[in-house]
Amino acid sequence: MQDNKIDSVKNELVQPIKTITSKLDTWMEMVVEMIPNMLLSIILFILFIVLAGLVRKLFIKVFQKSSDNKALQNLFATIIYYAMIGIGLFIILDILNLDKAVTSLLAGVGVIGLALGFAFQDIAANFVSGIILAFRKPFLIDDVIKVDDLMGVVSRTNLRVTVIRTFQGQEVYVPNKDVLSNAITNYSILNQRRIDLAVGISYGDDLHKVHDLVLETIQNLEGVIRKEDMIFTYSEFGDSSINFEIKFWIKYPDNPSYLEMRSTAIMAIKDAFDREDITIPFPIRTLDFGIKGGEKLSEMKIGPENSLGSK
Repeated sequence: MQDNKIDSVKNELVQPIKTITSKLDTWMEMVVEMIPNMLLSIILFILFIVLAGLVRKLFIKVFQKSSDNKALQNLFATIIYYAMIGIGLFIILDILNLDKAVTSLLAGVGVIGLALGFAFQDIAANFVSGIILAFRKPFLIDDVIKVDDLMGVVSRTNLRVTVIRTFQGQEVYVPNKDVLSNAITNYSILNQRRIDLAVGISYGDDLHKVHDLVLETIQNLEGVIRKEDMIFTYSEFGDSSINFEIKFWIKYPDNPSYLEMRSTAIMAIKDAFDREDITIPFPIRTLDFGIKGGEKLSEMKIGPENSLGSK
């Protein structure tokens, strides 16, 4: 009876051992069969690493001929490098007959990419906008630009933001998608800017004399360019004055600055008017007295009954 029990225990132990041994033998046979494929995979992996490095260097040489943006260059070079290695890994997995792993990997990459796309929409938009700005180059570092209502000097850029240093001395970080979606005014491309001044003179002054005097005054200012392109136009009959505009060009950005040059022009015109006795009038108002209006103060009859103190 006891011997039967021992035999039964032995049988119970032998069966799992046989199963494990069989599995190990099967795996060993598969490993032996896959040794050529594994060697080929190792060789291919090394080749793809070398190829990825060569393609990366070639891309950098080509990119440097079209752009000097280091951030963009490094980004694309890194993407190309790892993309080549990724292609090599998929080929190696296929050689090792791991088709299901390849399918699972592709599905996982797709799901992760979709999730990240929804989670980081703004980051992705700024990233793509940064790439577009790097290639289009609507401005360079140290250019004076205006984006929407923000104006200043471009301090630095990257693939997420454009940093603008305002004339008030503040640095503003503008998302690249906002830069790309708004009108960009670049004051540094042509290095010129026009100043428009509006001035009024009295009705009693000689308009021809004022015309010649203003043009001569502005032409003699240091820093004025394109003097033959200055525009002087009378614009309207105002309530108290005849108004005109003088438009002239200066180098910009340059010294003197836009604000300084505009101030200099205003002072020069005022000095010229003072010398020639030309008046820049104050607003004039005519007051009518009397119930019906149109009655002069000197013609009004003011008696005790009309005095302000009477009751």
